[in-house]
Amino acid sequence: MDIKKSDFENLPIWRAFLQEFKLTPEQANQFAQYLIMLKESNELFNLTAITAPADIIAQHFQDSLVISKFIDFTRIKMIADVGTGAGFPGLPLKILFPELEVVLIEVTQKKIDFLHEVIERLQIKKCRNFDMDWRTILRKTNEPIDLFVSRASLHTDELMRVFKPGCVYKKSRVVYWASKDWHISPIEQPFFEKEEAYTIQNKHRRLIFFAAPFDK
Repeated sequence: MDIKKSDFENLPIWRAFLQEFKLTPEQANQFAQYLIMLKESNELFNLTAITAPADIIAQHFQDSLVISKFIDFTRIKMIADVGTGAGFPGLPLKILFPELEVVLIEVTQKKIDFLHEVIERLQIKKCRNFDMDWRTILRKTNEPIDLFVSRASLHTDELMRVFKPGCVYKKSRVVYWASKDWHISPIEQPFFEKEEAYTIQNKHRRLIFFAAPFDK
């Protein structure tokens, strides 16, 4: 089923989203195009289980950008989104902060193709895809990444590999989108920095911040 901007631009949640993050008309248009592309492509490629426009706005767009309430992204040059899927949270953060350089880490080809299409259609600059798995990226890349973000795409135990003494990214920080039931493990405890609770559509979630102990 085709979807148009007029199908959701009068939704209260859309108007609240634009106001909450003080989006410019250009940014609003980019998010609208993104939503339309996600909705249409999802019918062919099953990119996400979240399909209603109001739920996409809340559970993908708002949920991706909530981190901006706790981090000053004007002081960050590059982020990497681990297991970005259909682009979350990396692409919404890129739209909100156009000067931010973004690396999207995704290995599934249909999702990579979708990401390339969104980047081209929205004319997004300084945004690349890495199609390597997490461990290969840690071993074989060397980018000036300040922050790794992940919306529950990998277990946090696995994400902690970034802080190994020999890793080039050991001074980066990691933020993980967690459910209210998430519990920290002994492996993660030395790197735990803080957590921030928030609510999206009556769902209680948390952002978990990690950093190497010497960098706290």
